[in-house]
Amino acid sequence: MAEDQSAQDKTEQATPKRQEEAKDKGNVAKSQDLNSVALLFAGIFALSYTSKELLDGFVGLAINIYNNSANMPLTKDTVTFYGPEFLRVFVGITGPIFGLLLAAALAINYAQVGVIFAKKALSPKFEKISPAKGFKRMFSTTKLVDLAKGIMKIALVAYVSLYVMRAHLDDFWLLAFDTVPGTMSFLGDVLFELSTKIGLLLIVIGISDFAYQKYDHNKKQKMTKQEVKEEAKQYEGNPQVKGKIKQAMRQAARTRMFQVVPDATVVVTNPTFIAIAIKYDPKSKTDAPMVLAKGKRKLAQKIKDIARENDIPIIENKPLARGLYDYAEPGSEIPIFFYEAIAEILAEVYKSNKTKVPRAVA
Repeated sequence: MAEDQSAQDKTEQATPKRQEEAKDKGNVAKSQDLNSVALLFAGIFALSYTSKELLDGFVGLAINIYNNSANMPLTKDTVTFYGPEFLRVFVGITGPIFGLLLAAALAINYAQVGVIFAKKALSPKFEKISPAKGFKRMFSTTKLVDLAKGIMKIALVAYVSLYVMRAHLDDFWLLAFDTVPGTMSFLGDVLFELSTKIGLLLIVIGISDFAYQKYDHNKKQKMTKQEVKEEAKQYEGNPQVKGKIKQAMRQAARTRMFQVVPDATVVVTNPTFIAIAIKYDPKSKTDAPMVLAKGKRKLAQKIKDIARENDIPIIENKPLARGLYDYAEPGSEIPIFFYEAIAEILAEVYKSNKTKVPRAVA
């Protein structure tokens, strides 16, 4: 009952992280029926094109052994001689067939799941040998579905086999009057027809099974909303830890900002609520004033204290202070639409210092 309730709560699609974890465990949607039918057709194709060579090769080997058997007694040396010869002929004849079967197996698995290195699937799991869990798995929904699919496949294959055999029933009676080569040829044709029709049936079953496996896999991989939230926390980090990191970063930025305030040309204030430290160097590449630091309340007071300690002029200009606070960031040039107001401030600074106002801001 609890499991059913848990399944009903899993309404969210699996996240990419959950899908990758499933792949690492070898838990992917794959149909064994498609694998079987691929091997079946590969075997049919290989035998249909190599059957003559296969038969000729083994017949030739048998003839060779038979012709030499009278002159060579059955001893250890005989076995030693014919063993490698038989193995060479066998590998030479069946090698292409097994190679094609291997290629078909790799191709159909790649088509279904791609390339996966499931390291966790190789590690031993002792729960798999637990009798209690094994008995429980025997009566699971997955096993019952597999049983139903197995019964259906047996019934369909039996029906197709019976249909093909009945179609050739009259021909079977005539085999009593046929030659051995004719009989072998007839049986080969019937087996080829039977295998092909069963294979086509299994293709339909395999595609249907793959679609079901895909659906069942996605259903099992679904997550509850709480699991999605927990995963997001693990991926993005604990909010409290993130908050402390951001706080430390802000503190470091403020420290760096206060370190450059002594280089400011003037500090524009609100007068008590906002403070903006501005630097102007007519010899700089940009030839434009820059904001070195800005702050409100306590930060503004700290900027003004540093300015007083370093004899930096503090000038009150409420509209300019508010505008610079909203539109300029520390380390950046002031927006062009503040140039005129800044020029007046700098002119006032240079006038109070009894120095010539640079042309760039005059």
